[in-house]
Amino acid sequence: MKRRFAIAAAAAGLLLASASAMAMEVKIGFLGGFTGPIESMVPPIAKGAELAIKEVNAAGGVLGDMKVAMPTGDTTCADATKAADAADRLVNSEKVLAIVGALCSGATISAANNAAIPGGVTMISPASTSPALTTLKDNDLVFRTVPSDAFQGQQMAKLLISKGIREVAVTYVNNDYGKGFAQALSDAFAKLGGKVLASEAHEDGKADYRAELGSLESTGADTLVILAYANGSGQTILRQALEGGNFTRFVLGDGMASDELIKAVGADALKGVIATKPGAPKAAGADIFAKIAKDGGIDPKAIFAAQAYDAAMLLALAIEKNGKPGREGINRALREVASAPGEVILPGEFAKAKKLIAAGKDINYEGASGSHEFDANGDVPGVIVEMTVKDGKWVEVGVIR
Repeated sequence: MKRRFAIAAAAAGLLLASASAMAMEVKIGFLGGFTGPIESMVPPIAKGAELAIKEVNAAGGVLGDMKVAMPTGDTTCADATKAADAADRLVNSEKVLAIVGALCSGATISAANNAAIPGGVTMISPASTSPALTTLKDNDLVFRTVPSDAFQGQQMAKLLISKGIREVAVTYVNNDYGKGFAQALSDAFAKLGGKVLASEAHEDGKADYRAELGSLESTGADTLVILAYANGSGQTILRQALEGGNFTRFVLGDGMASDELIKAVGADALKGVIATKPGAPKAAGADIFAKIAKDGGIDPKAIFAAQAYDAAMLLALAIEKNGKPGREGINRALREVASAPGEVILPGEFAKAKKLIAAGKDINYEGASGSHEFDANGDVPGVIVEMTVKDGKWVEVGVIR
């Protein structure tokens, strides 16, 4: 009897210890396409978010001394059902307070509609660029630290005209990202006097796109714009176009700017390629993040890594500002910590921010990827940079003005 009582008491003690440990922890989830058409791009993005959480925990965590954990979910990027399932697990099983992600626009929309919005969970995507997010009925819960493709399309159009390119054919992956980007590019290019001779959707996951390439080539365009993914249809289309000699020049969207593409297609074949991606303006935050990233073992210019760091840091600051380990109010606190007025907080300064918030003072986070003055739709301003392949790697040519 005594032995049974001792065992029961020990078990109760373990349960209490476990509950106490859980009470000392809050969770910010991360949703990304760890498998699928952007899988080679995801590791540095996830690492960017992890660097922010590491900094937060090194400063004692949030809400006194609560450590932050970051459970992850795989959206696959391309499967809306899996994105919804991954978000549901984070929201309803892991009980996250907020989410960094998702990355692909369709995955973000599915995760938001099926789990985050019903659960009252604030999301910040560091990579979803579709204009469709702007008009999402999200109860002010979905934000992003990357500019919309409505802007990237305009900037790509400017870049093409500046290079004397007046006619293009466009192929885009048939999802929210591809459709939004292609439409923005077509509209802006036409306004600047350019001609889109064809703009055709393609389905991801096929082994052969030669029929689609033949249709696009028949327009007479010598420049092909590919708005797709480096580990998916974009890679296959580019490789088959190079093999067939269908076009003499290629222009790629941000979903293609991956080292995996260089490995798969070859640096020599990509010589002279033009690409665009969201970049970080020259600011103190960008320089500080560059050191943080290098010390953390990632390339500070890896696509969306800086935006992911900012997303995670902003959510931690919002939780601290909100003052309680609950979901309600995080979105409102997010707008407060991200906007002027307030003392400027840079990357690497969570400990300073924590003290200011405790003292009842306002803060204004100026991030690794720029200012995050969220508008009414949760969108931010930003810059788009031109990319090309040089010496076997992606390099930034400069900001598109």
